[in-house]
Amino acid sequence: MAVETAVLWTHIGAGVLALLAGGVALATEKGSHRHRRAGRVYVAAMAVVVVTVLALFAFEQSFFRTFLLLVAVFSGYFAFSGYRALARKRPSDGPAAVDWAGAVAVVAACVALGAWGLARLAIGDSLGVVMVVFGALGLAVGVADLRAFRAAASESRLVSHLSRMVGAYIATVTAVSVVNLGTAPAVVAWLWPTAVGVPLIWYWQAEHGGVGPLAGRV
Repeated sequence: MAVETAVLWTHIGAGVLALLAGGVALATEKGSHRHRRAGRVYVAAMAVVVVTVLALFAFEQSFFRTFLLLVAVFSGYFAFSGYRALARKRPSDGPAAVDWAGAVAVVAACVALGAWGLARLAIGDSLGVVMVVFGALGLAVGVADLRAFRAAASESRLVSHLSRMVGAYIATVTAVSVVNLGTAPAVVAWLWPTAVGVPLIWYWQAEHGGVGPLAGRV
């Protein structure tokens, strides 16, 4: 189908743009004009990635596209919450309805992803490991945010922003890994960026006063 093919190529193009823009944002001085511009491009590209996954799912509700949809909610939330950390201009600014909606969406998606992963493990599908790991990470982040919203907790805006953006970039690298490491075991291709990146984020958070799983809450 021509429309579905166009959506697929748009999804791929947005993913490539996100990979490049995210790399520039990480490599440039934080707060500089180039960093901010690359960051805006990255967030926009990630938004297109998520929207096109929704469209692809509408065309076909297969196992893999359902899995990708849940993962897109998981990874998209990192970019969204990283952007929102700076969009709330003052530390006293509370969460808006869109923040609550995003956190609830990622919790729901990751509960489904983790439960589905356990079911896949029960029938011997190694991809279930990936689903459980991503589900647990996304659930931890979403629940931490909901608790912080409810308690009106303040946050280290910079730590939260950078932690979440790096988390989103890990997801972008993961997508490239899965496409290009065809000879590697599926679990390795899916999880090596998370295994390398998440401990580094936690270390960086601890060094800069952040707490929680990629949350940056203080």
